[in-house]
Amino acid sequence: MRRFLAALVLASALFPGMLAAAEEPAGGAPAFPANEASLVVPPGAQAGPDFDVERATQAYIETLSAEKRERSDAYFEGGYWLTLFTFLYGLLVAWVFLGLRLSARLRDRAEKLTGRPFLQAYLYALFYVPLAALLALPLDIYADYFREHQYGMATQTLGEWFGDEGKGLLVAMILMPIFIAILYAVFRKTGRSWWVWGAITSIVFLVFGILIAPVYIDPLFNAYQPLPNGELRERILSIAQATGVPADDVVWFDASRQTKRISANVAGFGGSMRVALNDNLLRRSPPEAIEAVMGHELGHYTLNHIYEGILEFGALLIVGFAFCAWAFDRALFRWGGRWGVRGIADPAGLPLIIALFSLYLFVLTPVTNSIVRANEAEADRYGIATSGQADGFAYVAMQLSEYRKISPGYWEEIIFYDHPSGYNRVRAAMEWKAEHGGRTASAPAP
Repeated sequence: MRRFLAALVLASALFPGMLAAAEEPAGGAPAFPANEASLVVPPGAQAGPDFDVERATQAYIETLSAEKRERSDAYFEGGYWLTLFTFLYGLLVAWVFLGLRLSARLRDRAEKLTGRPFLQAYLYALFYVPLAALLALPLDIYADYFREHQYGMATQTLGEWFGDEGKGLLVAMILMPIFIAILYAVFRKTGRSWWVWGAITSIVFLVFGILIAPVYIDPLFNAYQPLPNGELRERILSIAQATGVPADDVVWFDASRQTKRISANVAGFGGSMRVALNDNLLRRSPPEAIEAVMGHELGHYTLNHIYEGILEFGALLIVGFAFCAWAFDRALFRWGGRWGVRGIADPAGLPLIIALFSLYLFVLTPVTNSIVRANEAEADRYGIATSGQADGFAYVAMQLSEYRKISPGYWEEIIFYDHPSGYNRVRAAMEWKAEHGGRTASAPAP
């Protein structure tokens, strides 16, 4: 359900961070993880006068064993099929609501309870959200629980997983009925231009979601705490200050409750902007790699990627609503009577709008992935340059390749990757290292 909510607000698509078991002391707060890693530069990537980019890149690639590479390739390539099955499953859920007239019955029930259109849309959404979550549950259990455990990524028990899903459902039941009621009020008031104002309303809700998520939503799933005083914190803040980022603190969170993945993220904007590291990164990655990752995340802020993302995905929302306006009328003309949907102002048509948007976004997968991937590549270069940690960045790129196919084909990367591939990330780091004399930094050089 968390994934369903995130897809609706499109925030997680902009700057994804991994959610997911650190031991908790008696006081209840997670214990700060002890770092267990040190930077090891493979022989072929060592600094020196004969440093070669291709040889150094290959030296890092070969640190991933054949067994781990086969496993990560299988996991990531399976995700291609999962994307297709998720899309088709979503269409099936929409058919259940429309073809079986479940959506029309939910609308009729809402109309019996109140005569006010705004409250009718609100009540419809209040019925729809948990039913949609229930219908999506079988695929969610497989994709987010069993498959993650199959590949050794997850740490939660099934009960803990359901606990987080329940929290996500409660958040969705608070936010989504309000958004849907407002959206249908806009549809009723704006006539044939409903798609323009619907897109604008969705963009406003998107910004609202990005604004409140770090403060009110993320802490429901993980404990966020300031990074303790020490050398690592000072070096990260030094990079931030030298690059003009108004950050006076960095937080960490206990993602190991849910997953073994390493991650960091930048979220929010203005007063809610926050840079966060997960405890897996703090435990498994050497300080040089952590500095490179933080440089990358600070790059998202300095390069205005959050604002760019809102503009870019806002434009896609406008085009998507235009497509929906075209397709909705045609679908309604052919099947509206059978479905019991009266028009665009009828909340019973919500599953049709979601299905059309699902189709639109599925077709645009290469476009949305490329938008995010381009920003991630920019942040990669920024993070390497500001931290001076080319080897640290290459090290963490190889860690990420534990669950991302490291060397995809050209079109494979364009279509399926929302981040640069591990090979391209390592090569970018080694190119920077070559341009700076093939040196290995031991401290940030802002």
